[in-house]
Amino acid sequence: MKIEKDKVVMIDYKLTGEDGSVIDTSDGREPLAYLHGNGGLIPGLESELEGKAVEDSFSVSIPPEKAYGTRDESLLYVIPRKEFEMSDQLKVGMQFQAQNESGIQLLTISKIDGDDITVDGNHPLAGETLNFDVTVKEIRDATAEELSHGHVHGPGGHQH
Repeated sequence: MKIEKDKVVMIDYKLTGEDGSVIDTSDGREPLAYLHGNGGLIPGLESELEGKAVEDSFSVSIPPEKAYGTRDESLLYVIPRKEFEMSDQLKVGMQFQAQNESGIQLLTISKIDGDDITVDGNHPLAGETLNFDVTVKEIRDATAEELSHGHVHGPGGHQH
């Protein structure tokens, strides 16, 4: 069976940054399960997996445009410290969610300058070239429920 739209795919992977440091890995965990062709992976990795079979292994570099996008400096905001609950516990690198007109946005504190807190709305990996080592572990047909929900259920997938 080959990877194609609406197949459930399980992969082992190692993700490294441009400097070779490990950002994430499935090592020591269950393989990552996703529903192919439904936006569950970054576009560049999903397109590289298309047509692969069980036990296929490969390495690939995904440019920012096909991963989490390029950095957008207009997504940096300076917010007064008084706007934060527990403002005395803020630290660079902390993340929180905020509601905006587009929905929920993940923000990361990138700088603290007295009472000015700079938050960054870019994905933490925006602007990064991502390097993956991937092995396809399993491919199966998605269930009707998985297709209707748009994600994998059960081990390695979403639990209800």
